[in-house]
Amino acid sequence: MAVWLCLGGGEALAQRVGPVQSPILTIDSDKLFSDSAFGQRTVEEFEARGAELAAENRRIEEELSAEEKELTDKRGTMTPAEFRALADAFDEKVQSTRRRQDAKTRDLNVALEERRVVFLNAAAPVLEMLMREAGAAVIMERRSVFLSSNAIDITRTAVERLDAVLGDGSDVPRP
Repeated sequence: MAVWLCLGGGEALAQRVGPVQSPILTIDSDKLFSDSAFGQRTVEEFEARGAELAAENRRIEEELSAEEKELTDKRGTMTPAEFRALADAFDEKVQSTRRRQDAKTRDLNVALEERRVVFLNAAAPVLEMLMREAGAAVIMERRSVFLSSNAIDITRTAVERLDAVLGDGSDVPRP
């Protein structure tokens, strides 16, 4: 067993039996989210919504391209003033459409960030319990720590406990 611990098994053992006794613990919050059932369901949902938006954007782009070609084809049959009026109206339509689609993308990103906040708020009691069990005073973001022992990283244990408590997050209230 001592050889196994020396060869790096200590992290796996610490993760399986609970956090080590330490005043400081670390966690990778991105991995906590992405490895949890809640995070995985959320990512799948938002990837699907993003794909729908991308498909909508492609469809709109095709429609606008066809409309632009049609306008260009009509150019020779109009006076410059008539063409200018139609071209300006088309340009406004394109800009308006771009603003509307950009807003949808921003809204999607905001909704994803809100879901992460819901997850972290729901995770807080589980993380507090892990802190108490380890006798820790603080959990630090792993990326903010210059050097530490892997034994104080509680990410995997936290994911396991969160999955047991939250599942895929279907029952967690949303903002």
